[in-house]
Amino acid sequence: MAENKLGKQTFIFKNRPKITSACSIVGVKEGQGPLNKWFDMILEEDTFGEKTWEKSESKMLKEAILIALQKSGKNKTEIDVLLCGDLLNQLMSSSFTARDMHIPFIGLYGACSAMTENLLMSSVLVDGDYASNIIAGASSHYCTAERQFRMPLEHGNQRPPSAQWTATAAGVMVITTGKKYESNSPFLKLDDSANLKPPKRICITHGTIGKIIDTGMKDANQMGAAMAPAAVDTILNHFADTGFEPGHYDVILTGDLGLIGKQIAIDLLVDAGFPKEVLDNCYDDCGTMLFDEEQDVHSGASGCGCSASVLSGYVYKKMLQGDINRVLILSTGALLSTISPFQGESIPGIAHAISLEAY
Repeated sequence: MAENKLGKQTFIFKNRPKITSACSIVGVKEGQGPLNKWFDMILEEDTFGEKTWEKSESKMLKEAILIALQKSGKNKTEIDVLLCGDLLNQLMSSSFTARDMHIPFIGLYGACSAMTENLLMSSVLVDGDYASNIIAGASSHYCTAERQFRMPLEHGNQRPPSAQWTATAAGVMVITTGKKYESNSPFLKLDDSANLKPPKRICITHGTIGKIIDTGMKDANQMGAAMAPAAVDTILNHFADTGFEPGHYDVILTGDLGLIGKQIAIDLLVDAGFPKEVLDNCYDDCGTMLFDEEQDVHSGASGCGCSASVLSGYVYKKMLQGDINRVLILSTGALLSTISPFQGESIPGIAHAISLEAY
């Protein structure tokens, strides 16, 4: 059995790769939501001064990378690898960002599971001493996703209540090994009324690779229902592999199941024997956290940028403050394409998990 593997699907990172810095950027609508104070930048308008939505998304990801680099105190020449993902064909946002950055690049496609997928693989490279400094990130944009997967914005079509709203957002983290983490960054924007504590070091301790779970769901407006079984499978296998008790984590977060998918996940976990009282205390979904009910996004948020921005903003800064010490986060992805629904294919779901610990 591999030395750094637990059970069937989980890696243990014995050298504990560190998250040295993070940056989250969101669009106008996301900036009006309940997590607005935790983001590093909120766009004044979603075009971000660009002529196309795709250029806007790429610029947003690039800006997040540059800010995360500045916060880390590192130059881009010190970065060994850039790992990014998005929803667009040929990873358009990530690829064009990498073109401008001139950093060795690996693009990974996992749909909305991109952020934890990239963090997991970054941790493998750092923990295995193949790299010292890595940037991991993900992005999405409401307007690029609508154009590619649904209808042109000009069409003005109605969205059913089960539909989710693709987040205009990007999240980036710098993963390092070796140096002790120090934080005196002017970019750390926390609530002025918060009871701030000395910043902690945050490391990645475990990663669980998900399996594709396909229940036969074919409705592209039911993404949460399509992804929830994959999230549950990964959670259960993570606990089985690690031997952790259900109360081990302060927070368990799924990526973008939304209101419908979150409830399905809770029901499935309880049916599998996961204690309901533990879920009530620690479980939430990034897709239900990003927007208020009054913002009329129907079933909640989705997109690579959803979990990426919540993790790089809210979760990361809460951990720095010492309010959260252990987090299991699973970005969830629906692996349909622009072609597959028209060929009668169902929607494969995937979820990758990473464990974060502050100390």
